[in-house]
Amino acid sequence: MGFVYVGGGVVSDLFAFDGAPEAGYAQPAPLLSEEEAIAGIPESIRRKSLPRWPRASEPELVRHYTWLSRRNFGIDTGFYPLGSCTMKHNPRVNEKIVQMAGMNDLHPLAPKSHLQGLMAIFYEMQEMLSHCAGMDSVTLQPVAGAQGEFAAIRCIQEYHRSNGEGSRDKVIVPDSAHGTNPASAAMCGYQIIEIPSNENGRLDLEALRAVVGDDTAAMMVTNPSTLGIFEPEIAEATEIVHNAGGQMYYDGANFNAILGKTSPGLMGFDAVHYNLHKTFSQPHGGGGPGSGPIGVKSHLAQFLPKPLVVREKDEQGLDGWAYSWEDPVNSIGKVQQWHGNSGAVVRAWAFYRRYGRDLEKMSEHAVLNANYLRHRILNPSAEKASKIPAMPIDGAPAKVVKHEFTLSMSPVKDATGVSGKDVAKRLLDYGYMAPTLYFPMIVPECLMIEPTETESKEVLDKFAEDFLTILTEDPELVKTAPHTTDVSRVDEVWAARNLVLRHSLGE
Repeated sequence: MGFVYVGGGVVSDLFAFDGAPEAGYAQPAPLLSEEEAIAGIPESIRRKSLPRWPRASEPELVRHYTWLSRRNFGIDTGFYPLGSCTMKHNPRVNEKIVQMAGMNDLHPLAPKSHLQGLMAIFYEMQEMLSHCAGMDSVTLQPVAGAQGEFAAIRCIQEYHRSNGEGSRDKVIVPDSAHGTNPASAAMCGYQIIEIPSNENGRLDLEALRAVVGDDTAAMMVTNPSTLGIFEPEIAEATEIVHNAGGQMYYDGANFNAILGKTSPGLMGFDAVHYNLHKTFSQPHGGGGPGSGPIGVKSHLAQFLPKPLVVREKDEQGLDGWAYSWEDPVNSIGKVQQWHGNSGAVVRAWAFYRRYGRDLEKMSEHAVLNANYLRHRILNPSAEKASKIPAMPIDGAPAKVVKHEFTLSMSPVKDATGVSGKDVAKRLLDYGYMAPTLYFPMIVPECLMIEPTETESKEVLDKFAEDFLTILTEDPELVKTAPHTTDVSRVDEVWAARNLVLRHSLGE
């Protein structure tokens, strides 16, 4: 049997299934005899022994993977307030559309005459994303936000080289930036210049003025920032960088907060990446799948990754149009095989089509939910407050936050020894995914919470009440959490230093 008892719980070990030889699979008789097959394999790569595959029947395999699925946590399992990740509900109608035969069964090498429906969706997404962000051209090639960052910075790099300014070798990032920003720029060969935030967590314009110059290639900014606050002086920041000859790059991770209200184009940005898996509800988590299209102003369009979808009038075409692929004249090339993550693009298209002009309302509700939850946590009832030794404080002062907010748990740790990590782990016992922990790093003992627009008031009230209840609990109970999960508190430092990437098979 593959189910064994470990530490008082049942664990399914796939390699412990050991049924009869050749059980669990069936295949047609080989075309060659065993001797002929072996003779065709160079002796240097022949196996000396049979592979140690598990021998399980179909019901046993189904039970194993069903057991694994029950150990997982996702947006369909419970509230997932993971800051900066926008873990919103994924409407099932999107899945219905992407699984249609005309979408799901297409081959990327099919002739364009067979892809007109999909290409029409691609074209519409390019146009919609351009409009929402105030950009002039969009490519759907990148399949992750970080890959979008890399592609956009490469476009900026080629732009400078085309102007004879390849000597611009520095990219500026605030200390509140996502870690992928400096990483993407460094992959392009740039030197990273980090500037500190001011005492309120906003961009420090004097610090920016002190580092810009003839060697500035670009500045990468998230707005709203990772603190969940809008940068009020963003227009002045873009002017400072542009006056120095640099370009402005907009990290679209927090785009969910501003749709219909403003745009990177209005703020003065030259390039932007979008996270379709965040703002436009493509299911994601655990590393993917994602889609990170980029949009650019016209002066950068010639460098976009190829190909783009274009169209021309054709009475015989789909709705009077014929769609085709086109390569920008000075493209940086392809950053992804085929045409990007087409399934994610179709799901995002279905989501945007369902919302239409109400995308603005989507952002309004995301901001409303974040501010409501922040207020509920920071303003407990008198009865609850009397039982709490110490309260968290705002990660950055703000009358109104955007789609997410940060809390510093430092006062709680100072008073009781309970850290932000302890509270995050204890929330698992209450059936929630933990918020983002210790990011941004400029907030001590930081928890970053993003409820998204798809959660109800009842869910937010319950989370706030449970969060406050944890603050009233015995500190030792909280510091040793979680207690009800399949895996208890893990030594994360040991695990990171001692990676186990293969099954030991009893070795």
